Amino acid sequence: MRILLIEDEPELAAALRTALGQRDMLVDHVATLAEGEEAIIADVHGAVLLDRNLSDGDGLRLLPHIRARKAAVPVIVLTARGETDDRIEGLDAGADDYLPKPFAIDELLARLRAVLRRSIEPAPEFLRIGPFAFDWQNRSASVSGRSLGLARRELLALEGLLRRQGRVVQRSTLEETVYGFDDEIQSNALDMHISRLRRKLKDAGAQLEIHGVRGIGYLLKPAR
Repeated sequence: MRILLIEDEPELAAALRTALGQRDMLVDHVATLAEGEEAIIADVHGAVLLDRNLSDGDGLRLLPHIRARKAAVPVIVLTARGETDDRIEGLDAGADDYLPKPFAIDELLARLRAVLRRSIEPAPEFLRIGPFAFDWQNRSASVSGRSLGLARRELLALEGLLRRQGRVVQRSTLEETVYGFDDEIQSNALDMHISRLRRKLKDAGAQLEIHGVRGIGYLLKPAR
């Protein structure tokens, strides 16, 4: 899951990035309306956490841009403006949820899970391919009931391949899935993650193969 965080309080943004990152979520953080609009254009995020009181205006002004590009992406407004009229304004503007500050991280995570479950096209609870299983809700991979023990970027790469299994996934698409805006990507970094993921799948007997397609990307399919 890749999250767009639009928040101009540095300490809160850092805390949220840490908390979400510990749960294998990739967080892209921007601090202004202008940066938020640019990030929305990238169209790579599965959810948006949106502050209202930004330095260059009300965060609600971004909602029409978000809805115009990805109507179903969940948006949770995070703000100190927690009066009833403020909440009604935010929900009527198109937000999926409205969480006044200060809030507990665990409550935010619960609300995030709830809005993701209500998405128009929720992922199935489990994906099974032979002995391999992927639990979408808990974001865990196993083979014959044994956890694969994947590192965060390996897990992100696997998710990107599973969502498009049987199809070639372009390198650029996988890089957008695995890396955040602020990450410096080495030329062979993705190949290293894929190589480790491929080895773990093979060693566990997953009966899944990742094929490199020269000049294009990678293909995940059952082994023959």
